[in-house]
Amino acid sequence: MEQKPKTGKFALNYGIILGAISITFGLMLYFMDMHYQGGIAIGVVSVAITLAVIIAVMLGFKKANGGYMSFAEGLKLGVGTALIGGIIGILFNLILSNVIDPEMSAKAMQVAEAQFVEQGLNKEQIDANLEMAKKFQAPWIQAAFGLIGSIFLGFVLSLIPALVMKKTQSDY
Repeated sequence: MEQKPKTGKFALNYGIILGAISITFGLMLYFMDMHYQGGIAIGVVSVAITLAVIIAVMLGFKKANGGYMSFAEGLKLGVGTALIGGIIGILFNLILSNVIDPEMSAKAMQVAEAQFVEQGLNKEQIDANLEMAKKFQAPWIQAAFGLIGSIFLGFVLSLIPALVMKKTQSDY
């Protein structure tokens, strides 16, 4: 009798793949000097990459499991993959912001200040917003929010693919 594949092994392998793709994307942004800007387009690309890897891990697991995958297994695969990829991405971001480009925080503040000026905020509002942003630039706060964000994003992005791809042996 064949052994049932383990969701943890698949999540780890595909999470490493997601982390490698995230690092590649981050380096691409760094070399284009866009790594401190953020924005909707960068967020959409990041979500699309994560979704593609989550779908790939579910397809790979389903194939290895004889065409079967429960909804719970799909969620575990998606959240686990996003968590591992998120940890790798967080570690890369900490290295990027503290070793490779220590001026990244200052550059991000300049970009944010320019955006606040464009929005028509007065000097006091700009200063208050920048002070609040500085509080969230501590490495441990960024890591905590990144980890929570990775888990939440993995959960949300796993819901529909897990529902669509689920196929349990008791169903047939």
